Amino acid sequence: QVQLVESGGGLVQTGGSLRLSCAASGRTFSGAAMGWFRQGPGKERESVAAISWGGGRTYYADSVKGRFTISRDNGKNTVYLQMNSLKAEDTAVYYCAAGATFNAVVAGTNDYWGQGTQVTVSS
Repeated sequence: QVQLVESGGGLVQTGGSLRLSCAASGRTFSGAAMGWFRQGPGKERESVAAISWGGGRTYYADSVKGRFTISRDNGKNTVYLQMNSLKAEDTAVYYCAAGATFNAVVAGTNDYWGQGTQVTVSS
Protein backbone atom coordinates (compact mmCIF):
# COMPACT_ATOMS: atom_id res chain seq x y z
CA GLN A 1 0.00 0.00 0.00
CA VAL A 2 1.21 3.51 -0.84
CA GLN A 3 -0.18 6.69 0.65
CA LEU A 4 0.33 9.97 -1.22
CA VAL A 5 -0.04 13.47 0.22
CA GLU A 6 0.26 16.52 -2.03
CA SER A 7 1.20 20.02 -0.95
CA GLY A 8 2.27 23.31 -2.47
CA GLY A 9 -0.86 24.35 -4.30
CA GLY A 10 -2.26 27.85 -4.06
CA LEU A 11 -3.15 31.03 -5.88
CA VAL A 12 -0.63 32.56 -8.26
CA GLN A 13 -0.74 35.18 -10.98
CA THR A 14 -0.26 34.44 -14.64
CA GLY A 15 3.42 33.96 -15.36
CA GLY A 16 4.21 32.94 -11.82
CA SER A 17 5.62 29.72 -10.43
CA LEU A 18 4.66 27.05 -7.94
CA ARG A 19 6.28 23.84 -6.80
CA LEU A 20 4.08 20.94 -5.86
CA SER A 21 5.34 18.18 -3.62
CA CYS A 22 4.01 14.69 -3.07
CA ALA A 23 5.17 12.74 -0.06
CA ALA A 24 4.77 9.00 -0.32
CA SER A 25 4.70 6.46 2.44
CA GLY A 26 4.31 2.73 2.53
CA ARG A 27 6.78 0.00 1.90
CA THR A 28 5.68 -0.57 -1.68
CA PHE A 29 6.90 2.89 -2.72
CA SER A 30 10.23 1.38 -3.62
CA GLY A 31 10.42 0.95 -7.36
CA ALA A 32 7.24 2.89 -8.07
CA ALA A 33 6.86 5.23 -11.00
CA MET A 34 5.30 8.56 -10.08
CA GLY A 35 3.35 11.22 -11.84
CA TRP A 36 1.02 14.17 -11.75
CA PHE A 37 -2.46 14.52 -13.17
CA ARG A 38 -4.84 17.44 -13.14
CA GLN A 39 -8.53 18.08 -13.54
CA GLY A 40 -9.69 21.56 -14.39
CA PRO A 41 -13.22 22.93 -14.00
CA GLY A 42 -15.53 21.09 -16.36
CA LYS A 43 -12.67 19.10 -17.82
CA GLU A 44 -11.61 15.49 -17.74
CA ARG A 45 -8.59 14.39 -15.77
CA GLU A 46 -5.41 14.57 -17.81
CA SER A 47 -1.90 13.31 -17.40
CA VAL A 48 0.60 16.12 -16.84
CA ALA A 49 3.95 14.49 -16.14
CA ALA A 50 5.50 11.20 -15.08
CA ILE A 51 8.88 9.95 -13.92
CA SER A 52 10.35 6.49 -13.58
CA TRP A 53 11.80 5.15 -10.35
CA GLY A 54 15.36 6.04 -11.27
CA GLY A 55 14.41 9.28 -12.98
CA GLY A 56 15.76 8.16 -16.34
CA ARG A 57 12.39 8.36 -18.08
CA THR A 58 10.09 11.32 -18.01
CA TYR A 59 6.87 12.24 -19.75
CA TYR A 60 5.21 15.62 -20.21
CA ALA A 61 1.93 16.57 -21.75
CA ASP A 62 2.39 18.84 -24.75
CA SER A 63 0.56 21.62 -22.93
CA VAL A 64 3.23 21.82 -20.21
CA LYS A 65 6.45 20.98 -22.05
CA GLY A 66 9.12 23.56 -21.42
CA ARG A 67 7.24 25.02 -18.46
CA PHE A 68 6.88 22.15 -15.97
CA THR A 69 9.59 19.88 -14.58
CA ILE A 70 9.03 16.66 -12.68
CA SER A 71 11.68 15.33 -10.33
CA ARG A 72 11.95 12.97 -7.41
CA ASP A 73 14.05 12.38 -4.32
CA ASN A 74 13.80 8.71 -3.45
CA GLY A 75 15.66 9.26 -0.20
CA LYS A 76 12.81 11.50 0.90
CA ASN A 77 10.09 9.46 -0.83
CA THR A 78 8.98 12.66 -2.53
CA VAL A 79 8.15 13.70 -6.08
CA TYR A 80 8.00 17.31 -7.19
CA LEU A 81 6.40 19.28 -9.96
CA GLN A 82 8.02 22.63 -10.66
CA MET A 83 5.56 24.76 -12.58
CA ASN A 84 6.80 27.93 -14.27
CA SER A 85 5.18 30.45 -16.60
CA LEU A 86 1.78 29.46 -15.31
CA LYS A 87 -1.27 30.20 -17.39
CA ALA A 88 -4.93 30.52 -16.51
CA GLU A 89 -5.58 27.20 -18.23
CA ASP A 90 -3.29 25.49 -15.73
CA THR A 91 -5.93 26.08 -13.07
CA ALA A 92 -6.93 22.67 -11.77
CA VAL A 93 -6.79 20.23 -8.93
CA TYR A 94 -3.46 18.45 -9.22
CA TYR A 95 -3.21 14.84 -8.17
CA CYS A 96 -0.14 12.79 -7.40
CA ALA A 97 -0.06 9.27 -8.78
CA ALA A 98 2.06 6.19 -8.14
CA GLY A 99 2.16 2.89 -9.94
CA ALA A 100 4.20 -0.18 -10.63
CA THR A 101 5.19 0.88 -14.14
CA PHE A 102 5.98 4.11 -15.93
CA ASN A 103 3.49 3.39 -18.70
CA ALA A 104 0.70 2.74 -16.20
CA VAL A 105 1.28 6.11 -14.55
CA VAL A 106 1.30 7.91 -17.90
CA ALA A 107 -1.93 6.21 -18.88
CA GLY A 108 -3.60 6.79 -15.53
CA THR A 109 -4.10 3.11 -14.86
CA ASN A 110 -1.88 3.23 -11.78
CA ASP A 111 -2.98 1.98 -8.41
CA TYR A 112 -2.46 4.89 -6.05
CA TRP A 113 -3.69 8.47 -5.96
CA GLY A 114 -3.36 11.41 -3.66
CA GLN A 115 -6.31 13.56 -2.62
CA GLY A 116 -5.26 16.53 -4.70
CA THR A 117 -4.11 20.10 -4.24
CA GLN A 118 -5.76 23.12 -5.83
CA VAL A 119 -3.77 25.36 -8.16
CA THR A 120 -5.44 28.57 -9.25
CA VAL A 121 -3.82 30.90 -11.76
CA SER A 122 -5.36 34.34 -11.93
CA SER A 123 -5.07 36.54 -14.99
